Formats: sequence, structure tokens, C-alpha cells
Amino acid sequence: MYAYIDGKLVFKNAAYVVIDAGGVGYHINISLNTYSKLQNSEKCKLFTWLHVKEDAHTLYGFIDEGERRLFLHLISITGIGPNTGRMMLSSITPEEIQNAIISGNVSLIQKIKGIGPKSAQRIILELQDKLKKEGADTLSVTPLNKTAKEEALTALVMLGFARNAVEKVLEQEMNKSNGELTVEQLIKAALKSL
Repeated sequence: MYAYIDGKLVFKNAAYVVIDAGGVGYHINISLNTYSKLQNSEKCKLFTWLHVKEDAHTLYGFIDEGERRLFLHLISITGIGPNTGRMMLSSITPEEIQNAIISGNVSLIQKIKGIGPKSAQRIILELQDKLKKEGADTLSVTPLNKTAKEEALTALVMLGFARNAVEKVLEQEMNKSNGELTVEQLIKAALKSL
């Protein structure tokens, strides 16, 4: 429902922040990773996810889109709820979690409080292929001025195509057109080849 909340940082501690945006104070649960990267500046922007339950609506905030994407992957696993996902992001960095899943490092994931051997194996089993397909740089901050090729690559990977295959096809299409295609034209051409 909310993609991000940008406003004045009113209160901050290791568990949550309060951001005043348009005269409304949003209570947003955060991970220690997000807490450590928040500066003491007055302005703050967090990417959010709203968890709706019968008795509560809870906002979770993330310092960047990559951390939120990893959180959503984690909570898609049976038995991993939002609080466990936040605990995972608080125990080790998102990069360490992603690398552990991709490399199949059960022992590192198992060290996280609340994650036993079966849960660690399930996380790796269910997410390893997805994270490999997305590529290792999905947690990095994306530049604001993306090229048409980068935007097309992001869109096609989000549609479920393998990153390596998409990169090859996009490179071929760019070479055919001398690099003069729009994002839409690139995606349409790539879809024909994939």
C-alpha cells in the first residue's frame, strides 16, 4: 500500500522510528541494519511494507529497496513471519543473508535467533534459485539515472526471466539498433527472443 514514507525523523531507536510525513506520525518497525544506516539528520526516507492482520496494521521500514525485497523473499517462506524476517535482517547484514542462501551456508543462517536447522534448509531450498536468478547486485542501491538497457533488464528480471539470458538478449538487441532503442522497444524485442 505504501511504497515509501519520506518526512521528518521525529524519534529513532533500534526497534522502530517515528516519521512525521504531512502532519501524520508513522510508527515504523525497522531492523538493526536500517537503524545503523540511518543518519541523525532531520529528513528520513524509508521503503515500507504494510502487514495487515485481523487485529493490527504494522508498518515495516527499510533503508533501501534491496533490503525490502530480501525481507519479502524471507517472509514468503512458510514459518517465517515479519518479526522473524526483521530478526534475520537485524542479526546479520542483508548481503550476508543473500550470500549464505546462494552458497547454501546452512550453518550461518541457523545461527540467527529463531531459525533452526529445518527452517534454514527450507529458506535455502526455496530462495536459492530465486536469488541466483535475480543476481548478486540486487541489494545494491540503484542509480537514479538508469540507461534504457538497465531499466529493461530490471523489468525483465522482475517478470521472472533469468538475469544472464536477459543480459545476452538485451546486448544483442542494443547492437542491432546501435543503442537507439527506448525501454519499451527493448523489452518488446527481448520478449520475442526469450
